[in-house]
Amino acid sequence: MSERRRHSWMEIRDSIRGLILNATYGPGDKLPRDEELALRFGCARSTVHRAMRDLAQNGIVERRRKGGTTVRRDPVTRATLDIPITRLEVEQRGYRYRHRLIRQSVQDTPPAIMANFGFSEPRAMLRVEALHLADNRPYIFEDRWISLETVPEITSVDLTHENANEWLVRNRPYSKCDLRLYARTATAGDRDMLQAQEGEALFVMERTTWIDAAPITSLCAVAHPGYQLFTQG
Repeated sequence: MSERRRHSWMEIRDSIRGLILNATYGPGDKLPRDEELALRFGCARSTVHRAMRDLAQNGIVERRRKGGTTVRRDPVTRATLDIPITRLEVEQRGYRYRHRLIRQSVQDTPPAIMANFGFSEPRAMLRVEALHLADNRPYIFEDRWISLETVPEITSVDLTHENANEWLVRNRPYSKCDLRLYARTATAGDRDMLQAQEGEALFVMERTTWIDAAPITSLCAVAHPGYQLFTQG
């Protein structure tokens, strides 16, 4: 008999990650033994073990034989928190959020994306183009390439209902990030997508992430006219 969904290893992984993100367990803290977590979550020990293995592979915890599991002192999730979840950003500004998948397909990486990742030759990746909306008005347009080698699970995600931005933030923390911010003038092609008038200034963010040397995603995000990025340190 299969486990109920709430007891799947992914649910347990997300619960443990949540305890780390909300500082219940901080850098260097030792986590409870797998047996204790299994009792706490009401699941099999093997389910906890699978969840912990994923967290370790993604640089969030360290597991040592006979030494237990500890939160990394330089956890990768610290970097992940710097990537905003667009849905939350929209809702925090008091707007109603909606997401629209425009298209997705597996394609060979073009020269610009190859350069972002440092590839010497094209690789097949999932290209996802999507629009985030605030009160049904264009907010941010995303053109994103996702590595199918590093993130094979993305093929089973319904990106019409779950946006790639939020899924990746919650499921694929990174250890390295290249970020470029700049402005460009709106073109005729931005009129329909972002309701921008030709010549208006648009904010552009290009971001490429890796876990160790493995590529995760390369994103070009273009915001609506008047968009402002606000951050606190």
